[in-house]
This record gives sequence, structure tokens and C-alpha cells, in this order.
Amino acid sequence: MERYLTAALYKFVHLDDYESLRAPLLNQCDAASVIGKLILASEGINGTISGPPEGVRTVLRFLRDDPRLGSLEHKESWTDGYNPMVGMKVLLRKEIVTMGVEGVDPLERVGEYVEPQLWNTLIAEPNVLLIDTRNTYETNIGSFHGAVPPATETFAEFPAWVEENRPALEEAGKIAMYCTGGIRCERATSYLLAQGFENVLHLKGGVLKYLEEIPEAESMWRGECFVFDGRVSVVHGVKPGSYSRCRGCRHPIREIDKASPLFEDGVCCPHCHDRITTAQKERFRERRRQVSLATARGESHLFENTGCNEKDRLKEPSTPSPRPPEVD
Repeated sequence: MERYLTAALYKFVHLDDYESLRAPLLNQCDAASVIGKLILASEGINGTISGPPEGVRTVLRFLRDDPRLGSLEHKESWTDGYNPMVGMKVLLRKEIVTMGVEGVDPLERVGEYVEPQLWNTLIAEPNVLLIDTRNTYETNIGSFHGAVPPATETFAEFPAWVEENRPALEEAGKIAMYCTGGIRCERATSYLLAQGFENVLHLKGGVLKYLEEIPEAESMWRGECFVFDGRVSVVHGVKPGSYSRCRGCRHPIREIDKASPLFEDGVCCPHCHDRITTAQKERFRERRRQVSLATARGESHLFENTGCNEKDRLKEPSTPSPRPPEVD
């Protein structure tokens, strides 16, 4: 069975010529049979790629051949028998992770990094306020014990949450923050420091690095970690988890959701059944029918893999709003 290597990466660095980097990077990925999504901006690079191990390593070497990206770090995970990504995109953006607040520059200042091996000790301290900077659909399926979820639907809502909770933040002896791969905390800690907060720390490499390096027996993580690819979630050892994704709203779902009378395969789930219009549902049913017909003929059907596990890979997603974004 073929194994696929997935590499999650980001780096804040000045890339004034980022637009000219797009075509060579796309060509390199195509030549190496690597797919995924990368974001380029004047402030750096962010994204996830997946493919044959040597192909992924070739693309990483290509990136690091640029002296500005020589210290680029990445996090690895593996899937057997299928590639969790579909298609290859290199997007040009204003920011590599969007908060929407002017003047928040992680290149100038960020919070103190905490290595995974020291994280448990930090968050066990009584004067530490532990904040999960991820969104609700992520925090619902897993988090660190004792973490405060911001109950946001997008990262752009985080500054408003900070203002609403300023007294609690000011009373904390230390503020410890974490996210999936580390990049959102770069901007979030930079924002808090700019707002005058002190003793701001964040988990280096995010939850993914923690799950990679910390044995499950020693872990303070509870549940699974949402990821923005076809695996949907991962567990300790960064192995694929138990969640799949609703084709109507992209929300992570489990077997209990599928057993609900509000679930319709390829159409909706308990999280979105009352938010999707009748016309949308009919369109999704027809699309699902076309996928089934193509499968019966032994053909593949063009679809966007917005998060499915191996058994779901031939199901086509739908695109109503609201839906979790493809970030981090």
C-alpha cells in the first residue's frame, strides 16, 4: 500500500517578490507529483502539501534553497492508501493567515515560544489562562484540559473576543495560547502584545507538534484535532482520526451524527439541516446521484475534497454558507 507524506508548513518572512514565486513553486509541485494548498504573501508562506515522500521532500528542499526560507520548519504526518489532499493551489494573498487588523505584524514581535515538552508544566500552573485560538467547529472535537474556547466562527472574530474578555485577560499571571499548527498564535500573540498584555506565551508548532512528540500516556490533550484536509481530524502520533465531514456545511461529524434523522448523506447533517435551502438540498442530491452513476460506470467524478476520510473519498461536497474555512 502506498504511503503519502503530508507536510504542514509556515514561516513569517519578508517576501517582497512573492508574486513571482508562484509559477516556479507550482511547476516544482507538479513535477514532484505533490498536491495541496500554499499561500504566498509579502509576509511569508503558509500551507499544506502531500504526496510521495520523496516528492514532498523535493518541494521542501526547493523552498529552503531560497535563503529567506532556509530555516523553514514543517510538521509531518502519514496516510496509507490515499492522498488527503486534492489538486494543487498556490494562492497570492495579503496575509498568510487573516485576522483583519492593520498593524499586527508577527515579523516585529510575537509571544514567547513554549516547546511541546514544557507545555504540560506551563498549563498546569495555577496563574495561567489557557486560550484556544481556534474556532468552534475545531474546539468542539478536542482541546487541552482546562482551555478557554473563544467561541468564534472565524479567526477575524478573535480581536472582538479579546475586548469582551479584557478583565479576565488582565488578571491572568500568564496567557498561554495554542492553535492547530502554530500560525494563528503568531498573529494572536502579536495582537495581544500590541494591546499591552504581558507574559504572553504560545505552543511552538501547535497541537500537531504536540501530538507528534508527546506520548499519549503523558498528554493533556483531550479528543481529536481538526485538520484542514481529507483526514478531517488526527489523534496522537498525528494519525487519522474518526471524524468525516458533512457535505453540506463541512462541519466535522461522527457516526452518532450520521445516525440522526437530520443527516442525509451528501446533503446535510444536524449542524446545517435547517440552514440549507430546499433548492440547495435538491442540487446536492442531484450531484450525489451523478457521483453514484460515475462510480457505477467505474469512472471518477470531479469533486473538491473538503475533508473526508478514505471511505468517503468519492462523495462530492457541497458549498452552502456557513462553512469552516480552509486555513491554518
